[in-house]
Amino acid sequence: MQLRKLIPALVPALALALVAPQATAAETEYRRGPAPTNSSIEASRGPFSTSETSVSSLAVTGFGGGTIYYPTSTSEGTYGAVAISPGFTGTQSSIGWLGPRLASQGFVVFTIDTNTTLDQPDSRASQLLAALDYLTERSSVRSRIDTSRLGVMGHSMGGGGTLRAAEQRPALQAAIPLTGWHTDKSWSGVRTPTLVIGAENDSVAPVSSHSEPFYSSLPSTLDKAYLELNGASHFAPNTSNTTIAKYSIAWLKRFIDNDTRYEQFLCPAPGRSTQIEEYRDTCPHST
Repeated sequence: MQLRKLIPALVPALALALVAPQATAAETEYRRGPAPTNSSIEASRGPFSTSETSVSSLAVTGFGGGTIYYPTSTSEGTYGAVAISPGFTGTQSSIGWLGPRLASQGFVVFTIDTNTTLDQPDSRASQLLAALDYLTERSSVRSRIDTSRLGVMGHSMGGGGTLRAAEQRPALQAAIPLTGWHTDKSWSGVRTPTLVIGAENDSVAPVSSHSEPFYSSLPSTLDKAYLELNGASHFAPNTSNTTIAKYSIAWLKRFIDNDTRYEQFLCPAPGRSTQIEEYRDTCPHST
């Protein structure tokens, strides 16, 4: 008798449970750290304490060694990882500020040296991928990394290398070329969500012949964005830059971690400001 009385009450609840939207793994599984705010992603350091380890060029093959920055805590599980290449004539020190800044937001970050400072973009692409392979297969922090959540970044020729690496390894989850340089202007083969960052006053890789055509050539169906830094030069990525950091963090969180809490910083698109000359995107992003 009691069962008969319970059934009518259970049926509506069961029906609601079947149709109610559930949080997907993509939305929740890889969330690391507290809910973000504008000030938290603009801060010079995020919520994670970090450590670092040097990697000698003698201990690796395919690239020139570098420095790995990583969150010290393992309480939230594994992290996504990013390899970052310097530009022409540059060493890892030229992009070194990004290491602890990104790592403190919940990523393993590898700022690399290239085989020579004169390596061209396609060589830097191969070196970025070799660095990711080392990071996930041989490095001392490999157990902290989720090998399915990887990305690449790079400055200048390293930015061109970033695009090529994404083209060559479509399983990458995010790519961010920083004032990128490449003789190839067509990137229709890229399948990795890509944030192109250019600089308004770049005389080395002018946006009109580099970052803008790079962005335009990416597939229209791709999650992509173009951020042009207001009044900045080609070398803006070589020193601490809050705008670069803020939108790079949001992009990496959104596409490497699938963390939709960061969508608010990307869609709707940020407007023109003293820091941003122009921003284009393909919002809303796919999930």
